[in-house]
Amino acid sequence: MIQVIDFHKAYGETVAVAGLSFAVGPGQILGLLGHNGAGKTTTMRAISGIIPATSGRLIVAGHDVAADPVAAKRELAYVPDDPKLFDTLTIWEHLEFIAAAYRVTDYRPVGERLLEQFELTSKRDTLAQELSRGMRQKVAICCAYLHDPKAILFDEPLTGLDPRGIRTMKESVIRSAANGKAVVVSSHLLSLVEDLCTHLLILNHGVSLFCGKAQDARGAFDNLDGDASLEEVFFRATETVK
Repeated sequence: MIQVIDFHKAYGETVAVAGLSFAVGPGQILGLLGHNGAGKTTTMRAISGIIPATSGRLIVAGHDVAADPVAAKRELAYVPDDPKLFDTLTIWEHLEFIAAAYRVTDYRPVGERLLEQFELTSKRDTLAQELSRGMRQKVAICCAYLHDPKAILFDEPLTGLDPRGIRTMKESVIRSAANGKAVVVSSHLLSLVEDLCTHLLILNHGVSLFCGKAQDARGAFDNLDGDASLEEVFFRATETVK
């Protein structure tokens, strides 16, 4: 569903990502891990078509992001770490806007269910500028789900969410994967990744240190036993290359 093939991204002399390749299939949840500046957000923004690749190919649901960007974006949703809403639109008007942009005709029942699921029904006519950080995050998540994308990217999705919102968010990700969607979750919260993800991609300075099934990560590095935590795996991977 998502294919990244020999992806490079440079900003002038600064290399953000160097020769990255991986794939996320239907039903898989990929945890994207790395220190600040490892290339996680750059990779997600490139898959989303927000920034162009310096070289390489990015494919979403069979559509090349560079050659056929509209078709690729139609099958994709991206929730950034700091979603930008329209301050003068209400929550429901955001859903109407997304429905119009993606040409979703029968969006009302889906929108109503999403608002109920994320406990936003009572705030549906509230302007975005009046919402808390957590509620703004929930609105962005609802907008991402509205057009039923085949691939979903989440960059630090739990920012600002309360405990109930965190549980709802996690349940929605698991349900999405069970329904055949490909999901990528980038987070510094290793417990979240450990709970949710079927696969892991660990980045360091734009280079892949590990890519594969989560259950195989422990065996990929020396002196880690089968009971090692994801935290131990992550630090063993990233500290080895310092």
